[in-house]
Amino acid sequence: MIWIASGLVSLMGSLCYAELGTALPFSGGEYSHIKRGLGSLPAFMFIWTSTFTKPASNAARALLFAEYATQPFYGVCPAPDMLKKCLALAVLWSLGILNGRSVRLAAWVQTVFTLLKMMALSVIAVGGIVLLVGGRKESLARFEDTFSSEIPNSSQVAEAFFQGLSYIACFISLFKLYFSEEMKNPSRNIPLTVMTAVPAVIVFYLLVNISYLTVLTPKEIVSSVAVAVTWADRVIPSVAWIIPLSVAVSIFGALNSSMFTLGRLSYAGSQSGHLPVLISMLNVHSCTPAPAMIFSTMIASIFIIPSDLIMLTNYFGFSAWLMIGLTCTSLIVLRYREPHLHRPYKVFLPVPFVMVAMSFFLVVAPIVWSPNMQYVYSFLFMLGSLLVYFPFVYFKLRFAFLDKITCQLQLLLEVSPADGSAESKCE
Repeated sequence: MIWIASGLVSLMGSLCYAELGTALPFSGGEYSHIKRGLGSLPAFMFIWTSTFTKPASNAARALLFAEYATQPFYGVCPAPDMLKKCLALAVLWSLGILNGRSVRLAAWVQTVFTLLKMMALSVIAVGGIVLLVGGRKESLARFEDTFSSEIPNSSQVAEAFFQGLSYIACFISLFKLYFSEEMKNPSRNIPLTVMTAVPAVIVFYLLVNISYLTVLTPKEIVSSVAVAVTWADRVIPSVAWIIPLSVAVSIFGALNSSMFTLGRLSYAGSQSGHLPVLISMLNVHSCTPAPAMIFSTMIASIFIIPSDLIMLTNYFGFSAWLMIGLTCTSLIVLRYREPHLHRPYKVFLPVPFVMVAMSFFLVVAPIVWSPNMQYVYSFLFMLGSLLVYFPFVYFKLRFAFLDKITCQLQLLLEVSPADGSAESKCE
């Protein structure tokens, strides 16, 4: 039930983002929409938090990719940590260079790996359906007591939503519309993509979970570190190594899409004066935000070297939903403040209200029913953005030596400001 509910929440959120993306097709996704609807300070707090949490998330994905990619070669023995870190850094920088060199090539890689990911999910889904249709008693018996467990409390429900929504978000991260400015005919393609792809993702993940429950007991699913690998050992033991590699392919695709969007977020923040001006410049040859990609990849690399820092991503888990709530709030504000804004697609108005309420629940429930110091750390980190915002953004404090460094880096990286003439050459 949580998976179905997570899918419906993701669909509602995607519809809200579809309206914002078609009405305001700017790079930067939530950042641009929060800035337009709620002002400069909330937008800066968003990009301040995202500058560290999103690269940390990418570092976690890169390390997870290395874990699954090396597992078939070491069997039951753990792979060396140094090997996994080196592989994670290599993958991270390969994708960073790829996204900084060519948008078209990065999109092609994303398409290929999305297809491979769907093929891997199809194997699991079809395998479960075959076993279920076969009518094996042990498979059917696992569904008899599916809803007989204790009713979870609010904190457990919120944590379950975090898990379900995080997996589905690996597929729909591109719907946050960080690249609307680069999309052809966004007023048509954005709603069409949301209406077709998100329901397909929901159905796929639902079938995959049914397949897991067909083969494994709930206790086995909870205790398994990698459920897909455990499923493969039971169903296809002779070629079980395919599943870890398939999971690695899935993570690779999610990492590519996340790096693609993160570069656009840094680019948009720099254009608004919330990040150094160098990050908003485009490469004169490829017309891609290469400095923004280098900036985000360097931060992610820092999180990979001491891998214990990946645990910090848990401290910011609730901040993502706080920002989604702010984005949906900006949609509501713009509906009333700018009623004549051209909106090729308009979501049913109660939907953003539901999303704001859902975001509020997912942020507050764990704090009230399961208090933890990590939420205090997250809150203090977000408040720390004020120490940077007022001197450097509001009062525009500048240092002359930074301008000289910017000029030297601009020559080294062969980048220039994204003015109208540069953009016309890119087209």
